Amino acid sequence: MQELFEIVVGADIRRRRLEEYLFECFPQLSRTYIRDVIRNGKCEVNGRNENRGYRVSSGDFIEISIDLSRETAMQPAPIPLDVLYEDSDLLAINKPAGMLVHPTNRDRSGTLLNALTYHLNFANGSGEKRTAIRPGLVHRLDKDTSGVILIAKSLTAHRSLARQFARKTVDKRYVAIVEGVLKADSGKIEAPIGRFDERKSWGVKDDGKPSQTAFYVLRRGSLRTLVELSCITGRTNQLRIHLAHIGHPIVGDPGRGGGRSERLLLHSTRLAFRHPATGEQLTIEAPVPRGFFRELEL
Repeated sequence: MQELFEIVVGADIRRRRLEEYLFECFPQLSRTYIRDVIRNGKCEVNGRNENRGYRVSSGDFIEISIDLSRETAMQPAPIPLDVLYEDSDLLAINKPAGMLVHPTNRDRSGTLLNALTYHLNFANGSGEKRTAIRPGLVHRLDKDTSGVILIAKSLTAHRSLARQFARKTVDKRYVAIVEGVLKADSGKIEAPIGRFDERKSWGVKDDGKPSQTAFYVLRRGSLRTLVELSCITGRTNQLRIHLAHIGHPIVGDPGRGGGRSERLLLHSTRLAFRHPATGEQLTIEAPVPRGFFRELEL
């Protein structure tokens, strides 16, 4: 059933692409569906039909007609989840390496969203349907990266958490094992990241977006280094790109020079943020997977 939604763009939004902004507002819907809605004239910005690349800004008034009951890519699947924290507003999962976060055209099942849709909407083991909750992804982790990932249970919680990520007030920490022995105990990597269309890949690019990563050495092996990473900006594949850029690629990232491993040795260990309902500071940590450190000395 089609429903009309009216949205006033918040004060913290500056020139966001229309399709990206709408996907943040309705994370349960596929990008393909949102693009079709815009293309078919069912979305107006300030009374005009705009294309998906239109840049929305604070104060813009959006009217959009969508069907929230339509079948989406988020088909429920009883996949076990390592739940780190859960309340009525949000959920934190320790995502395993090798699991896609969102279904793609090639991979429609076995993803984190498939598992979340089941977890949030069906009683454990009984198959009994609960009150419908549509999982809202607030941020992303690469398929090969493990660790903490946040999911909002309501649009209100999603907006609050997304705002904190946009304002860079969320403290995101990772650990990684990189090739070579870093000499400095700490430092900051600053290199712009952009997309190379001809290669369909991301990397350091002169006209890319400013990107910053802080690193801290935790332990040195004979040939490799264990580091803690702080993602100051949140570009696609930023940590992998920046570490390779300074000559210390992450182990398990052979495409960028890292030695081969059973998995990418990159793990999201901690997220610290304000709770979307209470405003209290909340820190969620994910233990480093067993066997992660054994390759430090290889």
